[in-house]
Amino acid sequence: MNTNKLLDPITPGEILREDFRDQLGIGINKLSRDLSVPLNRIGEIVNGKRAIKDNHMPSLDLLLRIVRSLSCSAGRRPSILLTISVILILSILGGCGPSTMDLQAVKCTPLVRDDWKVSTPAEQGLDPMLVAELYYNAAKLETIYGLLVIKNDHLIAERYFNKGSLEQKARLQSATKSYTSALVGIALDQGYLSSVDQKMLDFFPEIAGKITDPRKKQITIRHLLQMRAGYPWEETDSALWGGLLSGHYLPLIEEFPLVSDPGTMFHYSNLTSNWLGIIVARACGTDLKSYAEQNLFKPIDAQVGDWGRDRDGHNNGCGDLHFTARDAAKFGLLYLNDGKMEGKQIISADWVHDSLQTYSVNEFAVKRVGRFHDIGYGYQWWSARAGEHHVNFAWGHGGQLIVLLDDLDMIVVVTADPFYLEHNDQSWKHEKANIKLVGKFIYSLPKK
Repeated sequence: MNTNKLLDPITPGEILREDFRDQLGIGINKLSRDLSVPLNRIGEIVNGKRAIKDNHMPSLDLLLRIVRSLSCSAGRRPSILLTISVILILSILGGCGPSTMDLQAVKCTPLVRDDWKVSTPAEQGLDPMLVAELYYNAAKLETIYGLLVIKNDHLIAERYFNKGSLEQKARLQSATKSYTSALVGIALDQGYLSSVDQKMLDFFPEIAGKITDPRKKQITIRHLLQMRAGYPWEETDSALWGGLLSGHYLPLIEEFPLVSDPGTMFHYSNLTSNWLGIIVARACGTDLKSYAEQNLFKPIDAQVGDWGRDRDGHNNGCGDLHFTARDAAKFGLLYLNDGKMEGKQIISADWVHDSLQTYSVNEFAVKRVGRFHDIGYGYQWWSARAGEHHVNFAWGHGGQLIVLLDDLDMIVVVTADPFYLEHNDQSWKHEKANIKLVGKFIYSLPKK
């Protein structure tokens, strides 16, 4: 995830509108309690309203009918306050979102193949209309390529848009960082690395003798994983950005200045992820892609595409990994299942647990994107809150997402236009739209 427009991800007006919608939800629940009318009865009436609305009946007459319906359900005569409340709430609700007929027309049934167990939302205990609305909204987006929903280890919804396709190996951009983190964990499991507290410079002897800032000698693998090494976010300065684009990353360990003491503050840094990838490769005595194919990709039956390299031949730990949406979902499933795939432990459960902890929260320029708020960071994995749910997610520029909802045993995957080397208002506009799409869906899901 890289963009120079993250400093203002959501306007105050957007927050107010979303908070207002939150209050509407609270109001509906209160209405249900006060009238002793079950929420599903209100839902039936609202669905009826949508159907009538599709036939263009007068809105005021329609709303009054709903008031009478609710009152009859409660066994009481409608009061003026009740009439006004219902009209206000349901008129707004009725203007938001598609009709029932629209949702019933949505197609998102997965193709049956041998790489995923396929099911339906209803069979896995999920409201089909909520899933349909997710795909209805996705179809409006200009740069989304693929959208998958997995629940209880089953692929329950899938569709491709715009330039996307089932076989497309999408550039996952900075979602690659979460894979790099996994490879650090596997190298630890296999004994190639002894501890996350090993010093970074132990792996770069050719640089160690050139270090003039003694603080850099204290930087550990743990600091790199948590983005707390003290190196700056490259997009805050044109010279730093130029260094990142140069493709020669080892000299920048010495040349780039620290902006905080190691371990004290979060600073998003692509270079630290690249250095992590080089550390794994050097510790294991092979290139990063070969090590990953043998120890991560093949064990989860994921067919890797390209993985970009820097000018010195190292695979980029920060980005440029290519996978289909289905294979990206397998990586998410691995983490959702505590590092196991089909009964085999690929990554230790302890590493998965440590990776998905939140070590920094609200320290990045982005603190909220749509329904995602309290944005934090683990070991190269992001975290956030969305309504009642905690999520962890791999996040790449353009809106590439692998989102984990542990409480619902669910994964949402998005692939999209990667906007390669495009970091501007337009790319962030589309990236934010993809994130908001998923956040809205997760927010709508009832807690288990």
